[in-house]
Amino acid sequence: MVGTVNTYRRVIALTGPLLPLVSFLARLPVAMSQFGSFLLVAQTSGSLATAGIVGGALSVGQVLFGPVLGWLSDRHGQRRVVLAAAAVNAVATAALVAGALAHLATVPLAAIGALTGASVPLIGPLARTRSVALAHRAKADESVVGAVHALEGTLDEVSFVFGPALVGLAALLAHPAFALAAAAGLVAVFGTVYALHPTAAVTGGYPRTESGGGFPARDRGAGSRVRPPGVVHAVRGSLFLQGAMFGACQAGITALTIRLGVPDQAAVVYSAMGVVSAVVGISLGALPARFGLRLRWRAATGAALVFSAPLLVTDGLWPLYVVVTVLGAAYAPHLITAFALTERSVEPARLSASMALAASCLVAGQATALVACGRLAEGYGPAGAFAVAVGAAAVCLLLALVTEVPAARTHTARVSVAGPRAGSAPAADGSAAVYAGR
Repeated sequence: MVGTVNTYRRVIALTGPLLPLVSFLARLPVAMSQFGSFLLVAQTSGSLATAGIVGGALSVGQVLFGPVLGWLSDRHGQRRVVLAAAAVNAVATAALVAGALAHLATVPLAAIGALTGASVPLIGPLARTRSVALAHRAKADESVVGAVHALEGTLDEVSFVFGPALVGLAALLAHPAFALAAAAGLVAVFGTVYALHPTAAVTGGYPRTESGGGFPARDRGAGSRVRPPGVVHAVRGSLFLQGAMFGACQAGITALTIRLGVPDQAAVVYSAMGVVSAVVGISLGALPARFGLRLRWRAATGAALVFSAPLLVTDGLWPLYVVVTVLGAAYAPHLITAFALTERSVEPARLSASMALAASCLVAGQATALVACGRLAEGYGPAGAFAVAVGAAAVCLLLALVTEVPAARTHTARVSVAGPRAGSAPAADGSAAVYAGR
């Protein structure tokens, strides 16, 4: 326990205490917008089909344009890209609220939803990139880099627990419009604060000549036995399947709670899974270095398969709580390991784009599974949706077993050419010790 605390102290010493808090509040709107837009449009239009179309358009916008924003961040730096994206996203989210309340037709409402998704400022992937860059600039060891991934993964998990919960609370006490309005305010304020934080200088962009391929030329030789790009593609596939598990579980949990006559319990059940996932995620920082990424990937995907299998025969509320809560213990380790593998295997000049693409794969898997599993749940009951979750876990494990994972980094860590100069002024939150004079 003491070792875990000390490790995370080293992480906070790199980032400063303000950055994790700001990044958490800035990524909350992402977790609120998907569920919030669905509830808002469903309530104002009276049509679940319209709500599904708008929610789907939001997801498609995020999946297609997320990697573009990541690429722009690699090229031009996070500060300018996040400032612009946060401003557009705040306006688009507010427009979505206004359009829904004004009972706009489905097509223009879906167009606004697509713009909202396309302008999501990707705080989660970009915060990972920034924190890793700070760790490399400080020449931190791999245990600290691993703790960075664990902390960022936990912040993601907590945001995706609290985000929908805040939307549900707003809908219960007043109206879903208040939740989306709050999301617009959060992204405007904290997205801007995140962009302007002094640590943004460490991700100031790379010149065009440094960003040709995903890996240095020395790692792409014909005689190389390990092919890092294969790892990256396998990890992206694994994240897509993880998203499919999320979507399938959402559909199955909803279908089962409706069958049991307690539909309000669906969000609570799903939140319980997220809480356990976050707790296990934060504990990963305590794992010793001998538990490498290959072992972690295989253990996490194997656990997901074993823990998800009982869903196929679960038919009561309390058994559902037990099975889903236990299953949550496998989710964060897989996500954290997948992003850590991405960071290990790609060149720093392409890290933001790679992180964004990995996150887009997760969203795409979830959206695809939600559409497919909704129909399966209608035709075959909750087990039809849960079968997709189990199948996705099985393929995840297969990918982890057959993919060669490099034992060490396939690149040399470098910091942005736009990083701070020696003697930079200290940051207000104490994070300047990382980059001043290095």
